[in-house]
Amino acid sequence: MTNFIVPIDFSVDSLKGIEWALLFSQKKKINIQMVYVLTNSSNFQSSVVELEHKYAEAHFKKLVKKFSPSLGNQSKLGFVIKKGKVYRELVNQVNSFENAVISASTHGASGFEELFIGSNALKIMAATEQPVFTLRTSIPDQVKKIVVPIKLHLDTRQKAPFAADVAELFGAELHVISISIRNNKRDLARLDSYSKQVINYFKKRKLQTVDKTLVGESLPGLTCNYAEAVDADLITIMSSEIDKWNVFLGSYAQQMVKTTTVPLLSITPREKQIPAGFSILGG
Repeated sequence: MTNFIVPIDFSVDSLKGIEWALLFSQKKKINIQMVYVLTNSSNFQSSVVELEHKYAEAHFKKLVKKFSPSLGNQSKLGFVIKKGKVYRELVNQVNSFENAVISASTHGASGFEELFIGSNALKIMAATEQPVFTLRTSIPDQVKKIVVPIKLHLDTRQKAPFAADVAELFGAELHVISISIRNNKRDLARLDSYSKQVINYFKKRKLQTVDKTLVGESLPGLTCNYAEAVDADLITIMSSEIDKWNVFLGSYAQQMVKTTTVPLLSITPREKQIPAGFSILGG
């Protein structure tokens, strides 16, 4: 996570993506790139598009001047102005970098709610394997507690390396919660096995962990309620069950993006091995 792509529409809420990235700049050298997309540019005369471009450029320069003093570790803050479909341009931008993430507010006066909860959000998560941070409320001063929900799902453990990286960076405590809507021994035993593997992985990286098993009617509800109860600063989830063709996001991930007030890190499943005795793809 060395390149942060931050969608900007110049509303106050959209600036949360910058504020979140600045937290990381206090811990390591990163590159923050703000992105504004000129939408419907093909429907207007070139003079109108040019005016919008100048408007965006002027506002970006103000943002660079405002936020640059808050950068740490020789991090950089820049911007780019694109033309086209919002989700396509954001995906192209984040995919053009190595070790890149998207950092974006899900509230904004100019349509960020639609962008990151509507179809564009699903298209972005389906089209890129890069992690996506979504932010709904105020940004915490530090990342002290990270909630890592473990479900009865094949890819649930893939979030472990990303969660560990953030925890190492901030010295955060990892809360591994096993969540289930079924209270039977077979399911809980499988869930316990997954959780122990993740906890062992964290311990091998010398990270502080807390673990708990929760059973209830709603997995998003269990996750959000626990995160709020412990005053968590970040929740990590898998953006699972994405249909690459129909762009459908699984109900758990979708509800988490829509409802949690805690910063959320969504990770797309992919095959990867980690040194803890298990593959994080498959059971």
